[in-house]
Amino acid sequence: MMTLANKITLTRAAMSIVMFLFILWPNAWARLIATLIFIVAASTDWVDGKIARETNTITPFGAIVDPFVDKILVAAAFFAFVGIKELDVPIWAVFFILLRELMISTLRVIAALEGKVMAAERWGKFKTVIQLSAIGTIFFVLDVYHLAFLLQGAASRVCVILFITLQKVPYAITAIAAIITWISAISYLRNNWDLLKKSWSLPSCK
Repeated sequence: MMTLANKITLTRAAMSIVMFLFILWPNAWARLIATLIFIVAASTDWVDGKIARETNTITPFGAIVDPFVDKILVAAAFFAFVGIKELDVPIWAVFFILLRELMISTLRVIAALEGKVMAAERWGKFKTVIQLSAIGTIFFVLDVYHLAFLLQGAASRVCVILFITLQKVPYAITAIAAIITWISAISYLRNNWDLLKKSWSLPSCK
């Protein structure tokens, strides 16, 4: 029987897909709903881990799939943002973020083949916080943009001014997230270098 923590993890994956579709929908209300979906989905990343630890229901499935689902959430948001010209999210930074995630996911698979579970590192956790914070900030800028059209009078003018002020933030914060992401990648590679070398070498003959 699937554990509650794993059910929450899979629910987060489904929410990521729904969020992605709502961001792509060029509708103000759809993107505001996408923001709420993201907030709920991001919060479940903490919830499922806490439940698994407190109920002693940590499983190999959860250990591998949970960080993978985190990557789905991050990739879904950044990919969708790139397609919105008002945000000016740099595609090069998104590419390097996703490249790192694929690389470390591959390293986790290699560890699993060796019968090991690659534990999350401090830099990895910090990277996730930075990525989710960046996505949350970009959502805020996007919502301000749409509220400028939904609201009227002084409230609309305030949103216009605020959007103009924050217009360069999505580019900058995505670039910062990419840099932090690769610092965490270097940490993972350094700490698991022996495992990586073993995986690409033939067994020595004696």
